[in-house]
Amino acid sequence: MQELEKSNIKENILSKTSVMIFVAMICCLLWGSAFPCIKIGYRLFGIEGNDSVSQIFFAGCRFTIAGMMVIMISSVTNKSFTKPKCPTKIATLAAFQTVIQYLFFYMGLAHTSGVKSSIITGSGTFLTLFVCAIGFRQEKLTTKKVVGSIIGFVGIILVNLGGNNIDFDFSLAGEGFVFIAAFSSAMASGFIKKFSKDADVVMLSGYQFFFGGLIMAVTGFFFGGRLMGITPTGMLLLLYMGFISAAAYTLWGLLLKHNDVSKVSTCKFMNPVFGVILSFILLNERGTLGVNVFVALILVCIGIFIVNYRKK
Repeated sequence: MQELEKSNIKENILSKTSVMIFVAMICCLLWGSAFPCIKIGYRLFGIEGNDSVSQIFFAGCRFTIAGMMVIMISSVTNKSFTKPKCPTKIATLAAFQTVIQYLFFYMGLAHTSGVKSSIITGSGTFLTLFVCAIGFRQEKLTTKKVVGSIIGFVGIILVNLGGNNIDFDFSLAGEGFVFIAAFSSAMASGFIKKFSKDADVVMLSGYQFFFGGLIMAVTGFFFGGRLMGITPTGMLLLLYMGFISAAAYTLWGLLLKHNDVSKVSTCKFMNPVFGVILSFILLNERGTLGVNVFVALILVCIGIFIVNYRKK
């Protein structure tokens, strides 16, 4: 009975809009830090921009470490080893949230620009809305949700263009693969919401990362992917990137369990905004933060407010 009461308190806390947005912002800040960390990791491990197999191997190592972290922390918290349960659910999430999403993303990224990839990935929020509303029938698709998402998406376009030109060429191996990755991420959100009703989200997150990352690492290594010049600094960075995935995705899964998918997913528009700001701080990529970044931040915040606003 006490465990049930604790569960209800936890659910009430995570369901509060202010708490949900705060935790979602922590997730987005962690994911945003991944943008510069990936580039630093490529430099430390000698991975070229067009070496997609080494990038897949690198990502696989990161996600395998993330899975081990989640399983270890969960085991310590519960004072007993967290065993894998619901193998079908673990396999489904590993496929959609890790393997398909990132294999297609890295292969697509090698054949299109980073700007176009970021914009297409940003469209994933729309895909999540439609997939969860129409495919999974988990919530209603309202005008408020669509309008808020459109405003947030405009912010993503602004933060990624920043004075750069963008072409409208399309290829299956480039933009098509990045879109498949975004669709896979949207499907994963729907499955997490569905599976969380009768399964431990933390356990699912840990094992889907572990097995999904292992598949990616083996695939990348088999096709020639390697990490060169391994150093203590590089290993510390890899551990931090594992922590990013472990903490952010686990928290995100808990938020999806206790809130409408649309409310949580809209916050994901902050990912590229944090990414640009942190890239400026850590890499000094853009020299100065342009007005477009601040306008994008305002638009994203407006979009999040519209989706989450409710009349009392």
